[in-house]
Amino acid sequence: MAMDRRSFLQGAPAILAAPQAAPNPPRPPYDRDKLRRVGVIGPGWYGKCDLFRLIQIASVEVVSLCDVDQRMLEQAAELTAQRQRSKKKPRLYRDYRQMLKERDLDIVLIATPDHWHALTAIEAMRAGCHLYLQKPISVDVVEGQAILAAARKYNRVVQVGTQRRSTPHLIEARDEFIRSGKLGRIGHVEICCYYPMRSRENPPDTQPPAWLDYEMWVGPAPMRPYNPMLHPGRWRQFMEYSNGIVGDMCIHMYDMVRWMLGLGWPKSVSSSGGIYVTKEGKGNISDTQTAIFRHDGLDVVWTHRTWGPPPDPKYTWAAFFYGEHGVLKASVYSYDFIPLKGEPVHRDVTYELEQYPEDKAEERLERHVAPAIRYHMMDLLSAIDNQRRPVADIEQGYISTASCILANLSAQINRTLHWDEAAGRVRGDDEANRLLARPYRSPWVHPDPKTV
Repeated sequence: MAMDRRSFLQGAPAILAAPQAAPNPPRPPYDRDKLRRVGVIGPGWYGKCDLFRLIQIASVEVVSLCDVDQRMLEQAAELTAQRQRSKKKPRLYRDYRQMLKERDLDIVLIATPDHWHALTAIEAMRAGCHLYLQKPISVDVVEGQAILAAARKYNRVVQVGTQRRSTPHLIEARDEFIRSGKLGRIGHVEICCYYPMRSRENPPDTQPPAWLDYEMWVGPAPMRPYNPMLHPGRWRQFMEYSNGIVGDMCIHMYDMVRWMLGLGWPKSVSSSGGIYVTKEGKGNISDTQTAIFRHDGLDVVWTHRTWGPPPDPKYTWAAFFYGEHGVLKASVYSYDFIPLKGEPVHRDVTYELEQYPEDKAEERLERHVAPAIRYHMMDLLSAIDNQRRPVADIEQGYISTASCILANLSAQINRTLHWDEAAGRVRGDDEANRLLARPYRSPWVHPDPKTV
């Protein structure tokens, strides 16, 4: 059976040793003792990972949890009561609108499937909440424009869950080898994922389980017959509810490259791919895809392949920066600087297991990512307290998300898309522009950036 990202990362304990870990970055200033009232929409796997890291670094009261899966919701409530200082069990909701009507939350964490990000994020900001919004921020480009417009209209801080921007060893790699000039002029970047993420399973459709409100789970997205692959956790196998591997994995690496190199929008995006090898799976995401994000004087080239061996077994989900003076390899686990002259430099991911021993036993936690999430949460709180934009501000999340969506659209209509940053549209391509907003299933209404 093919692995998804979660299974792959959990099955790699041999990589966890970190004898030469990068030093932790300075902690951003925030009021650690200020009580923050928190709610979570989608407290499943990563919703809990995010929430429990926030509890570790701040004085928070988790007031409300919302999920359409009753079993997941009740489990999250029990675990949250064990973790938070008050030991109180949060209020539970099946409908995010009812939760937000209370208007008693300071921060909302959103970790739903991608197709629910836009409506929940906009409604939470209208209710006066700052956000920690998981990536990709949307399933279509216009949704992302609407979320950005709402953040600016309601003056909300929105930190996007592209936590590579808060990963200690990657901050060091950026500062030591890119900003310092040691890598020289960078003329080419490759980003990739070779995890076996497209499933070969093809189970029959069934009736949804009694504990899942499947009608609400689908919400504004196209309705498919319920299938055990959809929930929990493998909805990314279906383009109706996600942007596939490009939306899940490319966005992290592309956003990391933009952050490390100070890049804005790509001038154009082109992509091709399809289901070339693992044809027996029920999902409809590509198993092979290449995308080119073209910037001035630099192409960032993405490749994913869910079958066969990776070119570099140590860097299976990674970025390769090719400069005049060498190459910098960077992943969630480590970096390697390999100069043309001189000694190579290697660093491993930073762990904080002694400072946060609860990480050792937490089920399904990506332990190598926990410090990055904590620093990302600190930056969110610092941004709120100091009235500034966070390191992964919603505008940066919009750029990275929309660029990846454009890659999928390019593959769909088989041509290069030239982006007009000012207009928020594809230049001279009516068909592509019609695809920037997906139709919503009634009675849900697609958000409009002009009227949020």
